[in-house]
Amino acid sequence: MTGFGKGCHLHLIDGSAFIFRAYHALPPLTRKSDGLPVGAVSGFVNMLQRYVESNNGPDAATHVAVIFDKGSHTFRNDLYDLYKANRDEMPEDLRPQMPLTRRATEAFNIACKELEGFEADDIIGTLACRAREAGGRVTIVSSDKDLMQLVGDGVEMLDPMKNRRIDREGVFEKFGVAPERVVDVQALAGDSVDNVPGAPGIGIKTAALLINEFGDLETLLDRAEEIKQPKRRQTLIENRAQIELSKKLVQLDCDMVLDFTLEELEVRDPDPDALLGFLAEMEFRTITKRVSEKLGVEAPVILDTTPEGADPVDAVPSIAELPFDTDAYECVRTEAQLKQWITKIIDRGYVAVDTETTGLDEMRADLVGISLCVEAGQACYIPLTHKEARGDDLFGSDALADGQMGLEDCLTLLRPVLEDQAILKIGQNMKYDAKIFARYDVTVAPIDDTMLISYAMNAGLHGHGMDLLSERYLGHKPIEIKSLLGTGKSAITFDRVPVDDAVKYAAEDADITLRLWQHLKPQLHRNKVTTVYETMERPLVPVLARMEMAGIKVERDTLSRMSNSFAQKMAGLEAEIQEKAGRPFNVGSPKQLGEILFDELGLPGGKKGKTGAYGTGADVLEDLATEHELPGLVLDWRQLSKLKSTYTDALQDHINPATGRVHTSYVISGANTGRLASTDPNLQNIPIRSEDGRRIREAFVAEEGKRIVSLDYSQIELRILAHVAGIDTLKQAFRDGQDIHALTASEMFDVPLAEMTSDIRRQAKAINFGVIYGISGFGLARNLRIPRAEAQGFIDRYFERFPGIRAYMDDTVAFAKEHGFVETLFGRKIHTPEINAKGPGAGFAKRAAINAPIQGTAADVIRRAMIRMDAAISDLPAKMLLQVHDELIFEVDEGCVDDLIARARDVMESAADPAVRLDVRLEADSGVGANWAEAH
Repeated sequence: MTGFGKGCHLHLIDGSAFIFRAYHALPPLTRKSDGLPVGAVSGFVNMLQRYVESNNGPDAATHVAVIFDKGSHTFRNDLYDLYKANRDEMPEDLRPQMPLTRRATEAFNIACKELEGFEADDIIGTLACRAREAGGRVTIVSSDKDLMQLVGDGVEMLDPMKNRRIDREGVFEKFGVAPERVVDVQALAGDSVDNVPGAPGIGIKTAALLINEFGDLETLLDRAEEIKQPKRRQTLIENRAQIELSKKLVQLDCDMVLDFTLEELEVRDPDPDALLGFLAEMEFRTITKRVSEKLGVEAPVILDTTPEGADPVDAVPSIAELPFDTDAYECVRTEAQLKQWITKIIDRGYVAVDTETTGLDEMRADLVGISLCVEAGQACYIPLTHKEARGDDLFGSDALADGQMGLEDCLTLLRPVLEDQAILKIGQNMKYDAKIFARYDVTVAPIDDTMLISYAMNAGLHGHGMDLLSERYLGHKPIEIKSLLGTGKSAITFDRVPVDDAVKYAAEDADITLRLWQHLKPQLHRNKVTTVYETMERPLVPVLARMEMAGIKVERDTLSRMSNSFAQKMAGLEAEIQEKAGRPFNVGSPKQLGEILFDELGLPGGKKGKTGAYGTGADVLEDLATEHELPGLVLDWRQLSKLKSTYTDALQDHINPATGRVHTSYVISGANTGRLASTDPNLQNIPIRSEDGRRIREAFVAEEGKRIVSLDYSQIELRILAHVAGIDTLKQAFRDGQDIHALTASEMFDVPLAEMTSDIRRQAKAINFGVIYGISGFGLARNLRIPRAEAQGFIDRYFERFPGIRAYMDDTVAFAKEHGFVETLFGRKIHTPEINAKGPGAGFAKRAAINAPIQGTAADVIRRAMIRMDAAISDLPAKMLLQVHDELIFEVDEGCVDDLIARARDVMESAADPAVRLDVRLEADSGVGANWAEAH
């Protein structure tokens, strides 16, 4: 054993962070022989093995230790008994794995250290300081912000998730101060995760500004009287003791008494018998084989003790363990090579497929290449239209590079495979690739989509993009596209990427997609969402692809005339606004508007933000509109400005020159509730409440000899609420075809239907829809422009009249708190991770949980209708063009309008059957016109 000093490099690995990352990144995994949970251990072992393999070269560690927390009670709990009080209990299946991770560390012959009563961060801090004092370098392998106070003078951090080093500049980027002042900022800002109180109302940015101004926390607190902002000054003065306590909680103890020395942390080679023995005991077949090859010894035999009838997927984490090797991917340049891959695909019965194109617009992008994968680690890329490079010119020439197959030759060979119903095609966001292939007369079917599999299981928990899923479930960070294309004005298209680089990137995408499919698909059944995926997610892909490719005709001249009209109206409003203001000013400038309203006109309620300008948002102007005419005029001007810039101007750029139509794209996995989102352009948010907004739909027209037909569900969410909350009065009203809003008003306000006024009905309508979204008294007061107490009285009376709604709300929140999700009537799970949160977010989380089953069920209903619609109208000269929340838009020959309406209405009104028998019948209203405005 050698001493520790100059030239030594100590790596300190945050073991607890490794464990929790491994636990959440991998699926539940059990040992075959006895069912012991080992998923976190598997991930932890893989991370350690990758670390060992990467620890080489001139920057390698000479000393290393994995540091763990021990126990939950530390000296900080003695200082503040609520420290970390809001942390969830450790998951039951993780608890037995904790000691196994210690054994895993020891099996790798790496020092494993922990100390009762202290957190791992304190041990890391003590070791880092001692190593620095001894003249050595330190790398802390963690992304924990609490450790950033240690950075500097030979101590750096390495974020293992992003493989990014964090130095003094990185700390400043995170906290806005140097590392030595991080604890001051944390003491002020507090930490909701660890329940460190801090100073109420002060966040990281404000804390950094204060510390940079006064130098340190002690000086700031001593001179708090000098702070100009009254609220900030009062907060610091009143909460001084709490802030000082918070600093003690976040300050690491770097002077601990340790029962070991730095010299004992020297890097040691693993003992093959000990390491392989542990891996065999855990029954990790793949990594046992890989480690034995690295060590140059024979792998121990692991008996297959899977109980008869058990699912072997539960115990074989081979996909997560198999390393990615981009150098092993094949570049397919000839027909002979492609035919070999086609044989593999036919033999396997499935293939992961991905396309590379010149852009993200599927209706305009050109196909550049295709990647395929039939087995984890075995993938290829077929370059088709890469351009020839020309010296240093990034954009090169337009000539095709050598060594590529002809596009038509490739598609001729692949078309039978891609269209073969016996071969499953697997993709990530398969709708994009299907549309690209469709433009080349290739119909890809059947398909599986890893993005939608993840969405069906994990809506509300995390995103579903490939990069995120790869890091989360495979522990692998994919090659970033910007590393190939660049960014900004110098960015190139994929056809300009050198083929050798393209092979690694594109084939890796297909490899990742296949592994994700192998990993995620078996979990659908375990998560009880197979029906959701198979009946509402997967079959929707080809339906949406056809709709998006069909597009809808938009008249450029109509939009242009509207833009001119809006511009004229805006000019008139500007003149009127400036007259009311008493002088000219830039109406579009919030700063100038604030000065006019509050400084010059003296209107009440002016509040300045961080920049020193008054707030002039819509909520502020709506409140002021009752005091003065000018705010209302500005609101009208802003609405016109938005209509012009967002719609009548921007929509013209979205008209496809080849089709004369606008082709929106629907995001299936965007909303947690299952609602579709329309993008590029967003056609779901065209405003319809104002006359000017409704006019925009006049530009969406039918082709000559055709008509636009709209079918819209009538009050579908209220009907679903009546069903799920068991409200007999509402159910009967729907059965009798009554005016539901008038009935609600009559029930609530004891007004006979014959005496109902439009004002009372309007209030009831606002409450009906507001309750579904968990509206507060404050929100309803703003909507109706009435006192808050009166609005709250309306809501209280509503619950008295319809007690089933309150019971539904309470039961739904209780279910969410117990299970962590809510469900639609069709079994869609919408996770509610924030349902047990404290503070301002708690109310929103509860409202979202209450609304999700209702809005989600409505979304499921229209998905089911869309999927069935194709078959119902396939023999009609009609196409389904758009979905806008509860509305479907069609284009149909004039002579077949009635047939289309009859069939579409039948599909929509029976869409819930037979899966769910609603107590209230669904109804769809129809409209017909030469344009969308007439039809709606």
